[in-house]
Amino acid sequence: MNLYLASNNAHKIEELKTFFHKEGLSMLQLASAKEIGGMPDVAETESSFVGNARLKAEALYAQAPEGSWVLADDSGLQVDALEGAPGVYSARFAGVGASAQACIDLLLEKLEGVEQAKRSAQFVCTLVLLGPGKQEQVFEGIAPGHITLGNQGESSFGYDPVFIPEGHQETYAQMGADLKNTMSHRTRALNKLARFFRGL
Repeated sequence: MNLYLASNNAHKIEELKTFFHKEGLSMLQLASAKEIGGMPDVAETESSFVGNARLKAEALYAQAPEGSWVLADDSGLQVDALEGAPGVYSARFAGVGASAQACIDLLLEKLEGVEQAKRSAQFVCTLVLLGPGKQEQVFEGIAPGHITLGNQGESSFGYDPVFIPEGHQETYAQMGADLKNTMSHRTRALNKLARFFRGL
């Protein structure tokens, strides 16, 4: 079963290969968009994660071999006090090409004066899977938590230094990748994807 990831990111491919191997899904032959001409340029114009993931999946599906499966994702941070922002703009919250720290600084600025009890937030990951006949499956993973008053931890990946997941006292940046990956929004979405493939 050929599954193409709607991304040219080699790290994402290796991460998924490791995940599928761990889940015993050896029937999946995972490959990147590079193997079928590369990932087309896609303007992420939708207002939802599922909408943008669908745009990417459909763009790659159009050039995938018949009978293949295509997987795309979109994810980001939603802050309740900001009415769900930064949302689909998470990676470019402070402008296209802005650093992760610039995005964090803007987020903290917008939350200035908001008490800790009202800084609830969630990371969301949405996967869109297109199969033969363009059948669509959607899988969503949500990791609730809250935003800190300032950076905590050395990691510079995204909003990790200011996000504490529900039930924990440390930010993602402080707890490290191994622990984070057991509870992340991406892992939760992938677990649903794995259950789907095991059911085929």
